[in-house]
Amino acid sequence: MKPRRERKEVSNVMQSIRKVLNHIMNVLAGASLIAMTALTCWQVFTRYVLNNPSTWSEELVGYLFAWASLFGASLITGERGHMNIPVVVEMMPAAAQKFFAIFGEVIAMLFSGIILVYGGYAITQLAMGQMTSSLGVAVGVFYVTMPICGVINILYTILNIYDICKGKKEAA
Repeated sequence: MKPRRERKEVSNVMQSIRKVLNHIMNVLAGASLIAMTALTCWQVFTRYVLNNPSTWSEELVGYLFAWASLFGASLITGERGHMNIPVVVEMMPAAAQKFFAIFGEVIAMLFSGIILVYGGYAITQLAMGQMTSSLGVAVGVFYVTMPICGVINILYTILNIYDICKGKKEAA
């Protein structure tokens, strides 16, 4: 059994990692939403005031929307805010509730690893040879957020499993 001081240090490290990840994801999601808002205003201005619609900004807003969605999904993973129906699980004993909480995190980790990291990496590599129509940038550049968010989701699920094992009901 680990001495109490070592367990507290591990807990502090886990909380620090979560705090840093939360800050990074909040900044990225917020920056994406701010950029989307600014670019949408620019589109309206160029279309209705200048009578010359901006096609590149419309395309970029679409990619930023996907980024904001992925960053937001990672934040929800960190908050253990997965969609669930807890009615049945809440009627079970505490040990079963803990088991199902960990099981849910393992499923989220597998999804993140297989779909986002592995699949995201594969589609990113495949799309590096394809250029966007208006921006002239490789499509894979915009897809790279999939494997990045997959890795972040995996980190969050590890932190969540640690918290569940320590008896915390909610994410820190």
